[in-house]
Amino acid sequence: MTPSETRREEIVRLATTAGTANVEDLAIHFRVTASTIRRDLAALNAQGKLARTYGGALGLVAHPEASLRERMGEAYEEKRAIARWAAARVQPGESLLLDAGSTVAAVAHELRSARDLRVATVGLTVLQELADAKGIQVECLGGRLRRLSQSFLGSLTEAALERMTFDRVFLSADAVTPGNGICEADLEQTRLKELMARRAEKIYVLAHGAKLGKSPFHAWARLPLPWNLVTDNSASEDIVDAFVAEGVTVVVVDGLSA
Repeated sequence: MTPSETRREEIVRLATTAGTANVEDLAIHFRVTASTIRRDLAALNAQGKLARTYGGALGLVAHPEASLRERMGEAYEEKRAIARWAAARVQPGESLLLDAGSTVAAVAHELRSARDLRVATVGLTVLQELADAKGIQVECLGGRLRRLSQSFLGSLTEAALERMTFDRVFLSADAVTPGNGICEADLEQTRLKELMARRAEKIYVLAHGAKLGKSPFHAWARLPLPWNLVTDNSASEDIVDAFVAEGVTVVVVDGLSA
């Protein structure tokens, strides 16, 4: 193991113990420069082991973040049912914004035969689904590639979004809770999701039942009401009622109907 790998493992251990860690404190602890620590944090963030904050602090990721490849096979039928419902809302002539994520990629798959659509996306899997869809104008919102989630994010992505509006946005989520909104492993992801929501007339969060009411990470995106949560019938009645009480419109699809 290289010195940098050893140091990064220790950084994860320290952050796990304390909950957060400061760049300057880490630099003193390891007797390296702050720039070296920032590179370590960037690498650990990309691996889903830590969630960085603006200003140099980092919040610990409570659970390892699964890669998009690992998530593709989870709750397959539920995601497919949610995707079919979502795709059925889309009308010819609309402009759509599609997030990254396995469920949103399933929406893109359902839209492949659509006509007269404009679709912008930050997701590589969405691009792959729609690359040869002749009836859809596809726009890629460039930026920095986050390999773990196969998505683009950062200042370039945000700058492009500020100049665009959409009829509908379909957002993914690592988890969703009443009160806090969308939970993600990375603060840049939550910032981007909030911006995406502000640029669309109708907001849909696509999350199968196992993702509701969970807090696996410490970064959150708060969405402006009204917005729609589309889930499946494995979601508990209590958690659905909690979202409804907040003013969220909840759609429950039959996860076995896919």
